[in-house]
Amino acid sequence: MGKMEQTIKFEIIRLAKKQMRVTYVPLARDVRRMKRAVRELRETVAVLAKLGAKIAAERAAAQAKLGAAPEEVEVARISPRLIKKLRQRLGISQGELAALVGVSAGAVGFWEQGKARPRGRNKAAMVALRKLGRREVRRILAEKKAAAKAAAGGVRKAKARRGAVGKKRRAARKG
Repeated sequence: MGKMEQTIKFEIIRLAKKQMRVTYVPLARDVRRMKRAVRELRETVAVLAKLGAKIAAERAAAQAKLGAAPEEVEVARISPRLIKKLRQRLGISQGELAALVGVSAGAVGFWEQGKARPRGRNKAAMVALRKLGRREVRRILAEKKAAAKAAAGGVRKAKARRGAVGKKRRAARKG
C-alpha cells in the first residue's frame, strides 16, 4: 500500500506543478515584456527631460544675453549713481539686476556704493541694459526664472527617483 500512496502523491505533485506552469509561464512572459516597456519609457523620459532642460537653457541664454558693441562699451561711462538710477528706472532690485548681469547681489551693491566697477562682460551688460525698457527686462527675468526652474525640476525629480529606489532597496535588505 505504501508504494501506491507514494505514486499517487508524486502524481498529484507532478500535475500541480504542470498546472502552475501553465498559469505561471504566460504571466512571467507578460511581466518581462512590461518591465522592458517601462525601462524603455524611463529612458525616453530621461532623454526628453535632458533635452527639454538643454533647450530651455539655450533659449534663455540666447534671449537673455546682454551685450553691446565693443566700441560702445569702451566709451561708456558707468558711475555708481548711474547704476542705481538705471536700476530704479527699470524697477528692479539689486538681486534682479544681478541675475540679469550674471553676478551676485553683493557685487551690484558694491557697484552702487562705488567700491567696485563693472568690467568686461558685466560692463557690456550694463550698457545693453540702458537700452532696454521695463517690459523687456521683466520678460528676460521671467524667462531666466523659468529656465532655472525647469533645470532645477529635472534635478529634483532625478534625486527623488534615486531616493525612492534606495528606500526600496533598503526595505528589501531588511525584509
